[in-house]
Amino acid sequence: MSKKYFGTDGIRGRVGEYPITPDFMLKLGWAAGMAFRKMGACKVLVGKDTRISGYMFESALEAGLTSAGADVMLLGPMPTPAIAYLTRTFQAQAGIVISASHNPHDDNGIKFFSGQGTKLPDDIELMIEELLDAPMTVVESSKIGKVSRINDASGRYIEFCKGSVPTGTSFSGLKIVVDCAHGATYKVAPSVFRELGADVVVLSAQPNGLNINHNCGSTHTEALQAAVLAEQADLGIAFDGDGDRVLMVDHTGTVVDGDELLFIIARDLHGRGKLQGGVVGTLMSNLGLELALADLDIPFVRANVGDRYVISELLERNWVIGGENSGHIVCFDHTTTGDAIIAALQVLMALKARNEGLAQSRQALRKCPQVLINVRFGGGVNPLEHAQVKQASERVTEAMAGRGRVLLRKSGTEPLVRVMVEGEDEAQVRGYAEELAKLVTEVSA
Repeated sequence: MSKKYFGTDGIRGRVGEYPITPDFMLKLGWAAGMAFRKMGACKVLVGKDTRISGYMFESALEAGLTSAGADVMLLGPMPTPAIAYLTRTFQAQAGIVISASHNPHDDNGIKFFSGQGTKLPDDIELMIEELLDAPMTVVESSKIGKVSRINDASGRYIEFCKGSVPTGTSFSGLKIVVDCAHGATYKVAPSVFRELGADVVVLSAQPNGLNINHNCGSTHTEALQAAVLAEQADLGIAFDGDGDRVLMVDHTGTVVDGDELLFIIARDLHGRGKLQGGVVGTLMSNLGLELALADLDIPFVRANVGDRYVISELLERNWVIGGENSGHIVCFDHTTTGDAIIAALQVLMALKARNEGLAQSRQALRKCPQVLINVRFGGGVNPLEHAQVKQASERVTEAMAGRGRVLLRKSGTEPLVRVMVEGEDEAQVRGYAEELAKLVTEVSA
């Protein structure tokens, strides 16, 4: 059964446009409360990022949840992974995050966590969707849910993050610049790194409801790069608006992406005999990551794009680490979902163990040139099913003899075919990509 509202990462859209409206959120809170109550006594945690519409949607969800008989515990602005953690520790039936992650302030959305701090199972999402189409009712007055606020949520999560590194760990002598994207990490991230001894310079930690992700954070690293150079810092750390993505900047001002961070963590775990299985990346992970891991005899598999699919693959294989080049990194040996602060701490631990700077540590992974061409197509014909396109793709793959990769995929939101080729020779890669893109254009005409 297909879902009407839930996408790969909850429900997201533009504020004021259905379904990102107060009346829908009221009904969603009620439907979720009714679904969770079927599992027994119901306690739901609600947290949010710093965008201005969060106040409005928090109130609407609160009214809907309590009308269904669910008790609500409000966390205020907290990183998405913090809500996953706190849902577990408070033994709640579910956690709700009001956030649109790395999007601008005029978008918002809802993510759910199960009582185990994991993505909500499909059957629960489908149950909520069925209830959304049912008439809204209110439980009898004596069973209406109560609302309370968790005042020490930040402190609990800070201690949890610090607990992901060995007791006694100190980053004394390390100077870092932290860009909080005017988002959900603005309070907790600087505290975590300072309490572990680092000299911390903070950027973009003055949220006003409208500036989340605006020319800052992991989607706009220019200010962080400049600050690392100006402060002569050892490195910089960039979070996104809800704190589940992280990128870094080395002391030269060069951006270090999720593939490189994933490699640094995996190599460290492998070297200490703590890597359980292999590493999960995505279809967009750079071939250089796959080759660098292969040189260390570390297995590597690709999931579909999206942290939901990375997590699913990790669970199926009983592996502990995976991620995306965008900076979603999952460390299952410490938590249940992508957590930017914990991932950053694991990178710092790896650098400390090898007594290396970030610029030096990333050199063991040589990223392959990657060329991406978007080809627009019309009509009902899928160019990816055309025999000539399939044959050409196979021919190019064979020609690169295991040292290159071809990926052709349709966009999920636009009539586009994304033609991606990567390999070791940039000129060759560009030639192949242009050849395949031209062929896709011809068969689409």
